[in-house]
Amino acid sequence: MHKLRNPLKFFLFIVVTAIVFSAGFAIAAETPLKGEDILLDAYHRNTAKFERNNFGVPLFLESFERGDRVHVDVYGILDYPFSSVVNVLKAPANWCDIVSLHPNVKACTFRELPGTWRLIFYVGRKVYQPPEDARQVIYHYRKVDQQQGYLDIILDADEGPFGTKDHRMRFEALPLDRGRTFVHVSYAYSDSVALRLAGKVYFSTLGRGKVGYTVTGTDRNGNPVYISGPRGAIERNAVRYYFAIQSFINTLRYPEKSRFSMRTSEWYDFTDRYRKQLYELDKKDYLTFKTKEHLNQVILQRRIGTGLP
Repeated sequence: MHKLRNPLKFFLFIVVTAIVFSAGFAIAAETPLKGEDILLDAYHRNTAKFERNNFGVPLFLESFERGDRVHVDVYGILDYPFSSVVNVLKAPANWCDIVSLHPNVKACTFRELPGTWRLIFYVGRKVYQPPEDARQVIYHYRKVDQQQGYLDIILDADEGPFGTKDHRMRFEALPLDRGRTFVHVSYAYSDSVALRLAGKVYFSTLGRGKVGYTVTGTDRNGNPVYISGPRGAIERNAVRYYFAIQSFINTLRYPEKSRFSMRTSEWYDFTDRYRKQLYELDKKDYLTFKTKEHLNQVILQRRIGTGLP
């Protein structure tokens, strides 16, 4: 480049150069990473964790609390092609059969509304309850993004049970090699000061044995000490939903009339591997309760199909 002899020209050159570079950096800063890029980065950053974790399967989780917000991320690898996973989870109706495997979800119904889908979770105790005795939590299903190599689905609810609010369940997926799919299940909610105080009392008394998966230290015998409280609770629930998705997909290859009994049995067997965190009921009781609750769910959904509220 020839030497700039005129001071004014040199000054203008510096100003223009600064503007160009500043604009370039501003554009880069204002362009957020896409969901699929963030998910792919999470896969590469955590590859080793799929081989070494507390689950013994390609699965791991992370959780945190910030203020009144509790959040958990579960990452796993399903041995199914991406297209198969998408076909299952893009159907709102399938989500009802998935989430109702959770012991505290007594039933679930779905209804298409203008521009959205509404799912109602009937949430109650771990033992059998008819839906009219359970709390209704209204979720809105949104398929945020679906393309050839990425899926992003969100279920959110303004209000949840026990005074909780801003519930958000998210499912993301992207294809891997050898016909596998990398999945991310996240779950978050906010609570109140009163609920947090009540929770401290509960988790120090009746719920003191309920723990999650995050190891916070070791006891005097060198055994791991697991997270408790709200973080432990949300970790347990997220893992239950992850296994519900896996159980639902695993049983699709069987005749439809056999799928319900097979997926409830398989879900129980999955969770029974982690009795310290997930044990709630004997298998016989769980299957008996779920069979009755499933019939209630079918009746509720039929009422919607006939135009009844």
